[in-house]
Amino acid sequence: MGFGGISVWSLLLILVIVLLLFGTKKLRNIGSDLGGAVRGFKHAMDDGEKEKSSDASGERLEASEEKPGESTSETEETGRDRHHTS
Repeated sequence: MGFGGISVWSLLLILVIVLLLFGTKKLRNIGSDLGGAVRGFKHAMDDGEKEKSSDASGERLEASEEKPGESTSETEETGRDRHHTS
């Protein structure tokens, strides 16, 4: 028994028919295209995980920098108000 109830001889016969229909060069091209697609998918998954980890660390930095930035903008606004009222 082979895969899912298909015998080994049936699989070999299917392989021979596919080789005759498409030829080895075309099958080689299909295989390399499929391999490139899998590599690209893995690369994209790795990049996505790196972005998630950098986004999480970036959010922590932004949260720690927000408080000083808010006090500076408040000081600038009161300074502007003083100049306009004089």
